[in-house]
Amino acid sequence: MAAAVPAQAADQGGGAAINALVRARLAEERGDAAGALAALTSVSSLAPDLPGIRGRILEQAIEAGDLAAARIAALQSWNSGERRFDAQLVLLVDAMRRSDWKGARAAIAGRDDKTGTDVIGRLVMPTVNAWIDVGARQATPERYLLAAQGRTRPEPSLALQAALIQLATRRTDEAAALADDIVLSDRTSQLVALRLAATLDKAGRRDAAVRLRGRTLLAAAQREDPMLLLPDQPVVTARAGVAQWLGLLADGLVRVPNSNTKLPLLFARAAHWLNDKDWAVQATLVEVLDRNGQRDAAVALLSGGRSALPPVLVMRRAELLADSGDLAGAAKLAETAAAGETARSLLVRLADIARRSEDRKAAADAYERLEAALGEEQGDQQLRGTLLIARAELLLQADDWDAAAPLIEQAVALRPADAMILNFAGYSALERRKDVPQSLARIEAAWAKEPQNASITDSLGWAYFLTGRTGEAVELLEKAQRGEPTNAVIVEHLGDAYWQAGRRFEARYKWRAAVLLAEAEMATRLEAKLRDGLTPATVAP
Repeated sequence: MAAAVPAQAADQGGGAAINALVRARLAEERGDAAGALAALTSVSSLAPDLPGIRGRILEQAIEAGDLAAARIAALQSWNSGERRFDAQLVLLVDAMRRSDWKGARAAIAGRDDKTGTDVIGRLVMPTVNAWIDVGARQATPERYLLAAQGRTRPEPSLALQAALIQLATRRTDEAAALADDIVLSDRTSQLVALRLAATLDKAGRRDAAVRLRGRTLLAAAQREDPMLLLPDQPVVTARAGVAQWLGLLADGLVRVPNSNTKLPLLFARAAHWLNDKDWAVQATLVEVLDRNGQRDAAVALLSGGRSALPPVLVMRRAELLADSGDLAGAAKLAETAAAGETARSLLVRLADIARRSEDRKAAADAYERLEAALGEEQGDQQLRGTLLIARAELLLQADDWDAAAPLIEQAVALRPADAMILNFAGYSALERRKDVPQSLARIEAAWAKEPQNASITDSLGWAYFLTGRTGEAVELLEKAQRGEPTNAVIVEHLGDAYWQAGRRFEARYKWRAAVLLAEAEMATRLEAKLRDGLTPATVAP
């Protein structure tokens, strides 16, 4: 770091600059974006020519949600010739917030960079240019979207944007006709379609809105995507139009497994700066912040608004509180979110929070409410089987096998070929040494369907151990541990099997490893085994 500080800074407070750099780095590592931003700003004042300092300030300002600091850093970067995409987007947002459409156009056109041309050019530029024209009151602003399609049939989400723009420019008949002609082929188009339907309603075209909503529900196959549970919000201004589009892009990007959060955070922040009243934008920013390790910021975003949160966002706040360790507060908030709600996904999430807070009654009540809402369709019957198992598991936690067993049998009857249900039924009975032959047969049937599943492999290995087939048990339990090496239950099972096979040294090694992973009750049992060896009283359940 010292080598990076210019000589002038070394003569005039170089030590302070280095100290500020260290503070910034430590703040970045602990996820304190505001602290990192403050420290980097100090560095910039002490060593303004330090390479890369403006870019780091810009990134931390975006992470912290500080638009004023982001604007200053973006301007400095832009004017120095460092025309980064994040700087471009911040300058665009700033211009649009001030209704400076000439400035917005200059920002969107001011970067000639081929990096990411396909994604940025195809997904961002046409839509943003069109909405800028709406703000500037230019003729046929949707031309950018139509030109982006070439001669092919319009991409649904971009065609829907064109319809939104036609409504924003008061061409309701054209918008309604275009909406009727669009095929909804993916999740993004379904979400835009709902915004278009709300905007058609506001424009007095309820007939077209009803037709579009019907097709949206059909395309979504009645799934309870959290975004589909948000209130309808029309899109009628240029700022709202760009915000909803950038928010949708962020939502799609953050859903990619193991993806970097830098780009979705940039899009989500920009969208929120443009329209912080947009529920979908707020929901997306919450998810991006949580993925980026900023859970406290996500909770704060769902805490300080002047408008009452929709139930689905109240439930999300409850989940974030639970993840932070406030299970009591989370359970109370989840009950509020699900009060009077019939959305299945909210009841499932309520039950999950209740289970985590060890409130079995609340969880059971949620499962009963959910089961009461089920019909006789095949999908509902499959869900009923899952609910029966969930209710049975609650009863087993209370050591009530007699009440749990009938529910397990009902679940098996409903879904006799389901590997997870067969495994749960077999292992639950096996733990209690109930009807061992039937339990073994069910676990074998489950393993035949999913031989790579570590939990099912463990169940079968343990079943063989309990029925005296020690050699087969060891082989399967070793395979299960390779699949889940940090699963304390599997490690203990393997240790017991090694002991039974006469491999005492390896057994103790596994038990010691299991102690490091185990909770209190298991740890006590393992300590007894390490002291006395395996006895009937210390065999794993």
